[in-house]
Amino acid sequence: MPAKKDLYELGEIPPLGHVPEKMYASVLRPCRYGAPATAYEMEVMDVPELGPRQVMINVMAAGVNYNGVWTSLAKPIDMIAARQKYGDPHDFHIGGSEGSGVVWAVGSEVKDLQVGDHVMVSPCHWDEHAYDIRMGIDPIASKSTKVWGFEDNFGCFAQFSVVDDFQCFRKPENLTFEQAASVFVSFATAYRQLTGWAPHVVRPGDPILIWGGAGGLGTAAIQIVREFGGRGIAVVSSPEKADFCMSLGAAGTIDRRDFNHWGRMPEVGGEGFDEWQRGVRDFGKAFWEVLGAKQNPWIVFEHSGQDTMPTSIFICENGGMIVTCGATSGYNLDIDARVLWMRLKRLQGSHFASLRQCQEVVNLLGQERLDPLLAKTWDFPEIGQAHQVMHDNAHPPGNMAVVVNAPERALKQLKV
Repeated sequence: MPAKKDLYELGEIPPLGHVPEKMYASVLRPCRYGAPATAYEMEVMDVPELGPRQVMINVMAAGVNYNGVWTSLAKPIDMIAARQKYGDPHDFHIGGSEGSGVVWAVGSEVKDLQVGDHVMVSPCHWDEHAYDIRMGIDPIASKSTKVWGFEDNFGCFAQFSVVDDFQCFRKPENLTFEQAASVFVSFATAYRQLTGWAPHVVRPGDPILIWGGAGGLGTAAIQIVREFGGRGIAVVSSPEKADFCMSLGAAGTIDRRDFNHWGRMPEVGGEGFDEWQRGVRDFGKAFWEVLGAKQNPWIVFEHSGQDTMPTSIFICENGGMIVTCGATSGYNLDIDARVLWMRLKRLQGSHFASLRQCQEVVNLLGQERLDPLLAKTWDFPEIGQAHQVMHDNAHPPGNMAVVVNAPERALKQLKV
């Protein structure tokens, strides 16, 4: 049995259940805010304390997503300052909102997990005793809900992390730790958008417009639409990305570079509005041509925001839904309200997923009905570089992960 130490090197596994005092973490500090490549630095930090209903994870791998870009830029919110406003004494941030690893310690009130379990960790948590949850609200909408490793500190960009027990889901054996670390933010979010807002759910034969088809959310959406029998039309920016989306089961693709009406919608009836509307109509005709039928999308899968929302509102089917979980191109969402109310369209906000939806996604992954699409794996010291590539929109189609403690890539079972 290896000797017990206060600090272990990356990839060095302590005796099962031994929690050291210190750990390596990739840390953000206000003095380094800016480009992700230089904002993240490796530091030795204290291992976080464990609460009674919490689980300590020996982190094997962590997912790379846009939360890590926003926190490094301190835009749109300086998360360290936001927490300090409410009394948090820490002047640093350890990010990482999704990950996988081995349960290394459990709190006194944890019943369903034990040391040695292999788990994947979802990003959202809440206070199960919150008044609004007791009154029946969806926990994701609770005022107590926070995103681990983004709104909260001590995420999975560290050797050890502490999470609420209900954030942990047993890792299917067919997934590597790297694959399991990179799927929740994209797949569970997309799953809720497409199946969680009845009656606007994917049905066999439904045409669905998917923005950003080759990204993490888009590639998840294409597969989910395929599994539920829908016809997903993916918006892409290159022939290579189009081919990739088709290989996942998209019914067709549209190259956004063929159109130039993106951005803020002109004043209704004002200068430039007619030209903008012609661009939107041309995009709608392209959707029909690719689909092979004069049908508008029953669901528009949104997350790009400012540049695309005006088009999404316009081309959505009468009585259909535009569902959005983000706004990467900007937060000002212009819409022609006449189209919204007179055509009975639904504009729906959607945020991550419920515990049941998370488990359903895990089940689909475990049954190999969904491919986690791990496109690139980075070493732990490369966290800043990984997020820089994402910031520059130069990342490959699919998802990315960083190895933390996993002793080798593509490892299916950790031997401890």
